[in-house]
Amino acid sequence: MNARDFYIMHDDCPSGLKIMRCEDSMKSSRIMHRGGKPYYEYRDTAMSSVGPFRPEWIEELCVVDDNELDNRQVQWNNGHFMHQFTYFVGDVNFYYIDENGEKKVDVMNTGDSNYITPFTPHSFATRKGASKNGLILALTYGNNLSGDSQHELSSIGKKLGKEFAFDFSSKEIASVSLIKFHRNNASLTLHELSKRTNMDIEKLKDFENGKIPTYSEYAILAECLQVNIRDLLPYDKISNKVIVQFYKNTKKWFYPEDTKNYKLVELANTISLPHSKALEVNVLSENDKTLDLKIGLHQYGYNIGDTDVSISYESEDGLKADMIKPGDSFYIKPFVAHNFRGKGKVLILRISGKITGEPQRELSLIGKKNMARVINESTQWFNVNGKN
Repeated sequence: MNARDFYIMHDDCPSGLKIMRCEDSMKSSRIMHRGGKPYYEYRDTAMSSVGPFRPEWIEELCVVDDNELDNRQVQWNNGHFMHQFTYFVGDVNFYYIDENGEKKVDVMNTGDSNYITPFTPHSFATRKGASKNGLILALTYGNNLSGDSQHELSSIGKKLGKEFAFDFSSKEIASVSLIKFHRNNASLTLHELSKRTNMDIEKLKDFENGKIPTYSEYAILAECLQVNIRDLLPYDKISNKVIVQFYKNTKKWFYPEDTKNYKLVELANTISLPHSKALEVNVLSENDKTLDLKIGLHQYGYNIGDTDVSISYESEDGLKADMIKPGDSFYIKPFVAHNFRGKGKVLILRISGKITGEPQRELSLIGKKNMARVINESTQWFNVNGKN
């Protein structure tokens, strides 16, 4: 066993909700220099040992006098390991390098948002003429690769570990990578797979040279390889490395359908992370006591409005309530029933932890009746005195 398996995760959010007040966030203020000059002011916002968020409030201290890509005032970073959702407040320029290696700049304003893939170089700056420095809420987070996966890759090493990264530059190439991976793992020759699938070897070679199988052909391949069909399917669409969502083009709707307690605005999302959802939540109801929100994802929130918003939530100790003031931020555990009430505006980012996805499917196979043992197994798997 690995020594780290003996350490239990610390839960600093036993009630299901953790709040960081605006004044505490201000106390964490520090100036980050780039090129020998003040470039950003950073402030911490709500974090939990349970959730994978690493969110920061960042003021852009660098003021640029144009929107040119080669502005020498702009200091680029090298990209980082974390996924990043960004919410913009004020007049901010967003600089980044796209999937083709080209520098880009987008002129962002309040309510605009983006998603940035790990290791994408980028930068932010306030535009000249702004009434005050621009702000961003840079919500960074690890996904499936952080934690245990990264440790496993590290122990395997660079030379061997890089073999896990398939070429997903196109749907065709991704399909080839997945089929070859599972065939090789089963040590099946094309001749043996042809016999099991009743497909000509030439057809199988076509699949491994870029021809996309039909769904029924995928089903046959999956059955013979003893995997699920989904294990062989490439992404429906290869997303851009950077997603920019301008507020004027966002989709908006009321929720729930019957009470319309919220007006929701869909912010930047990517299909590459199906369990990441960013929303602007406009709170419309002041009196409805129904706990009308129960989300199976980790949630980060920030009061981006000018008024207080109350939150009621169900904890193990019963119903609790608190107030989220402007500039306050918070974390909510998955499946905690809650609501927001008042007349205000809250930014919400929902993301998966380590359970959503493949572990969730495995857990579902084990079943809810065994949940207690999964969480805290202390039962010996056999009886010394026998069992009939």
